[in-house]
Amino acid sequence: MTTPVTIQFVDTDVESIADAPGRVIAFLGGDGKMGIAARRVDRLTRGALKRVAASDAFARLKPGEGLELAFPAGLAASALQVIRLDRKDDITAARKAGALIGRSLGRDGALVLADAVTRAAELSFGLALRAYQFIDRKTTKGEEFGAVTLMVNGPEAVAAEAAPLAALAEGIFFTRDLVNEPANILTTDDFAARLAAMQELGLEVEILEEEQLAELGMGALLGVGMGSASPTKVVVMHWNGGGEEAPLALVGKGVVFDTGGISIKPAAGMEDMTMDMGGAGTVAGVMRTLALRKAKANVVGLVGLVENMPGSRAQRPGDVVTSMKGDTIEVINTDAEGRLLLADVLWYAQERFQPVAMIDLATLTGAVIVALGFENTGVFSNDDALCEAFLAAAKAEGEGAWRLPMGDAYDAALKSRVADMRNVGGGRAGSSLVAAQFLKRFVKDEVPWIHLDIAGTAALKGDWAFGPKGATGWGVLALNRLIRDRFEG
Repeated sequence: MTTPVTIQFVDTDVESIADAPGRVIAFLGGDGKMGIAARRVDRLTRGALKRVAASDAFARLKPGEGLELAFPAGLAASALQVIRLDRKDDITAARKAGALIGRSLGRDGALVLADAVTRAAELSFGLALRAYQFIDRKTTKGEEFGAVTLMVNGPEAVAAEAAPLAALAEGIFFTRDLVNEPANILTTDDFAARLAAMQELGLEVEILEEEQLAELGMGALLGVGMGSASPTKVVVMHWNGGGEEAPLALVGKGVVFDTGGISIKPAAGMEDMTMDMGGAGTVAGVMRTLALRKAKANVVGLVGLVENMPGSRAQRPGDVVTSMKGDTIEVINTDAEGRLLLADVLWYAQERFQPVAMIDLATLTGAVIVALGFENTGVFSNDDALCEAFLAAAKAEGEGAWRLPMGDAYDAALKSRVADMRNVGGGRAGSSLVAAQFLKRFVKDEVPWIHLDIAGTAALKGDWAFGPKGATGWGVLALNRLIRDRFEG
């Protein structure tokens, strides 16, 4: 697993700044105000920071943005990064400032002069998130990240504040690594083994194999994997930190590779379908975070792991499968496989755990990208209070999420001539909404439920503020905050 960069918090020592190797980072308020360490840098560089503060380039910066001076006179550092950040700036600005540092971090590390930064822990978190690279499959690893030292006031207190954020960073990295892995390595067996290894963190982990899934009647899930040599599995992860109350259930789609099956996808871009297990990856990252920070909540994470291949045994368009609930489903399109997987795992979660609420995550539809782009996850729910709490958590963490409608008109599109329902509607119009209506059929009326369609947010094709191109780990932040705010005692 990719390990977050080493960050240590120390007392401010202005005498050590001149000889610090690597990169030095100083902060200026919008009015040009400096802390003690920044004033020391200004003296060493013969007024360089004052000149930066007076420049038009600095005036154009937003909070969390910065400028860079290469090989600054008076310092041993290879670069001096100057970032605009005021004491009153919010968490988002602090994290963006940290991410700016992480983006430029190299093998020689960095000295961050954060004595005047009020949100130093959040700064360190943004730095850790951006200093990520997935290089496990490269023979030439390239430049690795050196250690980071944050000079702060009260380093023990800042380190204590940063500890749960470090757990979050590790959970997000776990999700990113899973989503970035190629499918010939992250098979269903390998995925299950990685989740089972989290028992060492205090999670209880069960792996249900195909024979058990057949006994449970999970015909919808098993049908998806019939064309693959990789066995279909369900992995159940328990975190019991909250006493005797019923758990929150998190359910993730884990299609380790999706060819579309017999309804095969176009060749162009099919390599991206290694990320079709993004929902399961996010559930795994949340469960890891909860265990690392010893959350005082009961949460069960369930992921269906399967590969959708067009083998000789693969299910065909027109086949009818029977779900664990007992409903029959006409498979019109084998590329609409994620909802079949989720139907059985959602029902199993309710039957076994009687959860207080349930949230599923899936890279479910391309249509949600047409609707919302890559900035927002599509949110569907049968419970206004739970949905509003989630949206508030996502907004607080800076993770884009937008609620989309549900209703009987979309449900009517699922009518089948030969079975209780079909797995897709009659066309492309509103297809993300029709998919959500399909899932709702497998949610009991009394269970508060959210469906998160993360097809556009699980992985990106370019660099972004808090990471390089590839997997984002979207949802770990928002779900962790929701659990902290709503489900911990």
